[in-house]
Amino acid sequence: MLKQRIITALVLLLLLLPALFYNEPWPFCLLALIFIAAAAWEWARANGWSQAVSVAAGGVCCVGCGLMWWQGWLLQSMPRLWLLVGAAWVLGGAMILRAGVAAWATHSRYLRLFIGVTALSLTWLAVGQAKVIGINFLLSVLALVWTADIAAYFAGRAWGGRWSRSKLAASISPGKSWEGVWGGMAGVMVLALTWRYIDLASGTTVPSLYTHVGDKGLVLLMIAAIFMAAMSVVGDLVESLVKRSAGIKDSSGLLPGHGGVLDRVDALLPTLPLAMMLYSL
Repeated sequence: MLKQRIITALVLLLLLLPALFYNEPWPFCLLALIFIAAAAWEWARANGWSQAVSVAAGGVCCVGCGLMWWQGWLLQSMPRLWLLVGAAWVLGGAMILRAGVAAWATHSRYLRLFIGVTALSLTWLAVGQAKVIGINFLLSVLALVWTADIAAYFAGRAWGGRWSRSKLAASISPGKSWEGVWGGMAGVMVLALTWRYIDLASGTTVPSLYTHVGDKGLVLLMIAAIFMAAMSVVGDLVESLVKRSAGIKDSSGLLPGHGGVLDRVDALLPTLPLAMMLYSL
């Protein structure tokens, strides 16, 4: 298993890094589109659709993203759209998690398919716009999710259950603790302050998310960092809820040793649009 994880990670890095650091955004956006289409296929399968419909869902996602690209949406400022998407994630995510695993399957399959394909398409638009802004901005958002996940893992292992008697979401993801969430938030706050300091010291012309928000005040920066870390947990829990409702462990086996694409991007689904909301506002 470990060997598979390492090989898969190396292959992904060989694909992603050249596209990520290429001056023009199109190679990275194209690669992101392939991953998002694969995630749409996984989402449809996890929600009870046949193989043919699942493949069609990936195709619809490709067409929708392609139309947004062709219309020049990657270059447009869209504060109202990102505010709407951000509000939908905050309210919708809370409603889905509050209702629990059993309630998810009671919703129409068509509605569940629409929610997933729409969320994935908007995530592609957000990551494309972030790449257009600059590599420093995009990496600052990705690093936030990675840091929140890693810090939560180690904090959960070290202190999980020590101060809080209840689990974060026992019926959805039994392994997650409140101590892990707090550790993830602390890690993200340190990341935000450190990244902003490096940006200011280096005089970079491409702002990171932390420099852009931090210019309005450090208090706002800390609130934004905590909020983004919390929403990354929401993205992770929503995907876990869908998988538990379907009775599956991984969204697919597309990434040997890592599960599926959706397993790797779940925390990015809310955080990328929210990062664009903070940037555009």
